[in-house]
Amino acid sequence: MEPNRSRARSAMALAALLGLAGVTHFTRPKHYDAIVPRSLPGTPRQWTYVSGVAELALATAVAAPRTRKLGGVLAAAFFVAVFPANVKMALDFRSKSPKARALAYGRLPLQIPLVAWAWKVAKAAP
Repeated sequence: MEPNRSRARSAMALAALLGLAGVTHFTRPKHYDAIVPRSLPGTPRQWTYVSGVAELALATAVAAPRTRKLGGVLAAAFFVAVFPANVKMALDFRSKSPKARALAYGRLPLQIPLVAWAWKVAKAAP
């Protein structure tokens, strides 16, 4: 596969992931409300919707070649910024079933490849 085509596919896959995640903030907000750190001002639902809009905007930016570089950088920053929600989820799931705990704990290291992927998309953009 051509390098340009491979880079475009990677960017589109990242855009699809961000877009799908953004949509689920509106279709299944209770899941996201539960992991919003309580130290943030406002209500968890407000943060759920704000982060959903952010993911949809990032998906759009990453998908468009003209804004892909900025979108990739901002997506990497976003993945870092939402890490505290994943930590809260892991802490909240300490008393859940082993399967639920594994899912919650598994999200923590997953942020590293997501940040790296977004950064790679940004660096590969024209």
